[in-house]
Amino acid sequence: MATLEQKLTELLQGSVEDLGCELWGIECQRTGRFMTVRLFIDKENGVGIEDCADVSRQVSAILDVEDPITDKYNLEVSSPGLDRPLFTLSQYERYIGKEICVHLRIPVADRRKWQGVLEKLDNDMLTLIVDNQPQTLVFGNIQKANVVAKF
Repeated sequence: MATLEQKLTELLQGSVEDLGCELWGIECQRTGRFMTVRLFIDKENGVGIEDCADVSRQVSAILDVEDPITDKYNLEVSSPGLDRPLFTLSQYERYIGKEICVHLRIPVADRRKWQGVLEKLDNDMLTLIVDNQPQTLVFGNIQKANVVAKF
């Protein structure tokens, strides 16, 4: 069964692209009685406030008509930022050679949090270099991942 994030991605991706943006990813988080639906958008020359406003208006209209979310929710639209979350294997591919932080659903070697340089992808397997040692992780076991911003 598809997750809410997957359903929303299918529903909204075309409309976001029509506005000249890439739908980077969607997060849905419940806080008390409300849900926050967070859309991350990206654009070649960066995302501005007008891009976020345009996408927010378009997405709000679609969600009002299609009504895929049964609970009360708040919609947020923003850039993924420097420490951008990673959602798809193609996004991971863009960051091979960069440092990422990964939180796992099920621990590997008694750890749920791994941080290291993404060395390679092989189908749905990621290899991180952690403390000069390769560590292979399964994409399906990743709960959350993001790029580590370097200043």
